[in-house]
Amino acid sequence: MNSPLIQLLVLAGIAVFLILRLKNVLGTREGFEQPPVPKSMDDRRRPDLEVIEGGPDLDITDHVDEDSDAAKALTEMKRMEPSFNVADFLQGARGAYEMIVMGYERGNLSDIQPFLSEEIYESFVDGVAAREDQGLTIEAEFVGVRELKLMNATYDQDTGEGELTIRFVAELTSAVRDQGGDIIEGSLTEVKRQKDTWSFARTMGADDPNWLLVSTDA
Repeated sequence: MNSPLIQLLVLAGIAVFLILRLKNVLGTREGFEQPPVPKSMDDRRRPDLEVIEGGPDLDITDHVDEDSDAAKALTEMKRMEPSFNVADFLQGARGAYEMIVMGYERGNLSDIQPFLSEEIYESFVDGVAAREDQGLTIEAEFVGVRELKLMNATYDQDTGEGELTIRFVAELTSAVRDQGGDIIEGSLTEVKRQKDTWSFARTMGADDPNWLLVSTDA
């Protein structure tokens, strides 16, 4: 074997060795790989991310105007109690509304007393007592809350109390029976629409998580 052929084989061996080494270090490309984003595109995206991170709290602005007094009150509530969430509150208010309405209709006030202010509880007691004095009973079934809207929010800096006013539109069947069991008002089959504006209050940051119903203006 002549010298030039030996040199050629040696060079070929070195080339194969280098290729294998590079393959081990860099790896292989299989399938689709998204091309790297040019630096200029990164630069263009960065301001958008900063706007999102520093933008308005959507949990608030989804329910009230961004620059409204209600929005400022909700912001203060969140500052005092970071775990407070408007969407979660409204979901809880939906369930509380049904529970309180049906508790009053059926006269089961002990079940709903923990969620009522003293004034509201006393007015409910008077209402149920008046029905009983007349020998009246109410038979009702709750169909559902059709609309729910946060109307207002206030926050008292001195007391730390937050108050939220909710507009409810619900559907239910309700019938009033006299002492003999005859229906004298309402219907067990006809669904009626009921509209209420209720306010719930609570001291933000307090250990007691319950919001109390403090107003029931229709």
